[in-house]
Amino acid sequence: MSSPDADGPLADQLLSLTRRLHRIHKHQLEQRGVGITPAQSRLLRTLSHHLQHQGSPPRMADLAEHLEVVPRAVTTLVDALEASGKVRRVPDPDSRRVIRIELTDDGRKALSELRGARRAAAEEILAPLTDEQRTVLGGLLDTLVDGVGAPPERRC
Repeated sequence: MSSPDADGPLADQLLSLTRRLHRIHKHQLEQRGVGITPAQSRLLRTLSHHLQHQGSPPRMADLAEHLEVVPRAVTTLVDALEASGKVRRVPDPDSRRVIRIELTDDGRKALSELRGARRAAAEEILAPLTDEQRTVLGGLLDTLVDGVGAPPERRC
């Protein structure tokens, strides 16, 4: 394994790529006039994913846990998305104290636009790579995302 100093330039490259991807994604969202920030986009995708896999709208706490943010951050995002008509708060049928978040029709339309923006951003980033390089990069990213080789307590 290389020394920490040798990994400094690689870490800088990864951070630069992350910032570039964020800028491009934000630009794609603005071009499409979706009116959603990247953070709101992430919440909508998480909400959609939860609905597909759990079959019911998530609680705010579920969203906060999945997004790895404090509940207050989710509240701010949901407030903005609710104000724009993309989500709504609904009472839990089993507990009056629990509020769940569900997509509206406008939210589903926005998700479709978001998918297009993400694909366009990814294509812009990946444009210089050949198909073979994309395959290799995909494998490397899977390894990094899955934390293979990391101690179990450091894997997420």
